[in-house]
Amino acid sequence: MLANYHTHTYRCGHATGEDREYVEAAIAAGYKILGFADHCPWVFPDGYVSDIRMSPAETENYFSSLTALKKEYAADIKIYIGFEAEYIPQLVEAQDRLLADYPLDYMIMGQHFNDPETCHVYMGAPTSDEAILVQYVDHIIEGLGSGRYRYVAHPDLLNFHGSRELYRKHFTRLCEYLKEKDIPVEINLLGLSSGRHYPSHRFFSIAQEVGNTAIIGCDAHDPRVFADKNSMDACRLLVEKYGLRLLETLPGLG
Repeated sequence: MLANYHTHTYRCGHATGEDREYVEAAIAAGYKILGFADHCPWVFPDGYVSDIRMSPAETENYFSSLTALKKEYAADIKIYIGFEAEYIPQLVEAQDRLLADYPLDYMIMGQHFNDPETCHVYMGAPTSDEAILVQYVDHIIEGLGSGRYRYVAHPDLLNFHGSRELYRKHFTRLCEYLKEKDIPVEINLLGLSSGRHYPSHRFFSIAQEVGNTAIIGCDAHDPRVFADKNSMDACRLLVEKYGLRLLETLPGLG
């Protein structure tokens, strides 16, 4: 692969390895572009502190560490500093204030929750509730319409076990929006390599019919992922199976 824009760090609490290890592993594997997109902090009004994303207090260290690495390895690899975040309208303003003074290059959307995570309704949990499916798709479309995010990480995360017709109806709506806005669908390497319910063949059959473009996202939580050639090849085979045009880089980021 030439580029990966979906890289986490230890600060999220469920990834391993130091920042430098990710950079050096990507260089060793031949990458030319590495985008860090750790789980973005939210500022919760009740003082709640998440254990699945970095805390607001870690933001300064995140940027200072990656900025230093960006300069140190400039001759070897292009590093971008970003975040992966849900689109939670009631928390966006506070998040913007938190990040306002930092050199943020980009964001990707990872809609793990439709509402603040204190609601405990995780999109990867099995559900047959159409209301959750509708809200999931609506939030992704609204969030992308805001211009905040470059693409959607694992757009097929929602683990819908209800009517096939409802699944097709609402995910077709999402795929058509993504095509209209020239936003690729992510093939998530972590999900594929760890046997999760995504990448979803149901979803990618819809993407094939709609004619979406695709991008591979490592969703790296361990530096060793960059040397996982077998999983990379499996992602590319999925692209070929569904006849999608693969983007090697994100427009506007190189």
